[in-house]
Amino acid sequence: MKRWILLIMLISSAAAAQADTYKWVDPDGRVHYSDHPPPPGVTKSEVKRLGDKPGDVPMPYVLQQAMKYFPVTLFVYDCGEGCSKALDLLVKRGVPHTSKDPTALGMREELKKVIGGDEVAPVLQVGRRVLRGFEEEAWNAALDNAGYPKTALVPVTPVQAKPEPTAPESESEPEGTEAEPVPEQN
Repeated sequence: MKRWILLIMLISSAAAAQADTYKWVDPDGRVHYSDHPPPPGVTKSEVKRLGDKPGDVPMPYVLQQAMKYFPVTLFVYDCGEGCSKALDLLVKRGVPHTSKDPTALGMREELKKVIGGDEVAPVLQVGRRVLRGFEEEAWNAALDNAGYPKTALVPVTPVQAKPEPTAPESESEPEGTEAEPVPEQN
């Protein structure tokens, strides 16, 4: 009997966790929260559905430390099987990383500085260590040595780095002259 009551309570609490929560401000300026819709005439109200989205998952300490001392950057683009396997490995292990496209002008120069030579993809940078081309054993060893977990502890979305925009070339006017105004058309 007690088990059935406990089961019913658990089911009803799960249903309550999925319920809508309403927030509104009454004419006197007081904020109200309720599981019932606000009364008619309330102009400022919000509906929150609890339990429909996972909250921010706190980053485990071991992952925070690895990220702090050995940040990971992946230079990758749609270069075939090597690049897709490289990305899959980081996602499978749950390694937070910055993904950079070496085909973009600004990223190409950065990649040349990192590897000190010819462009290769994929390239993994773990802290100061740079690995050219995808070799699963070497990549796993570098990530292990940096303290990254072997399996994902939290869901991770890579940060896509954007190349810095190049300054547009401006047409300069000779000194002492001004551009003529363009007449308005009606």
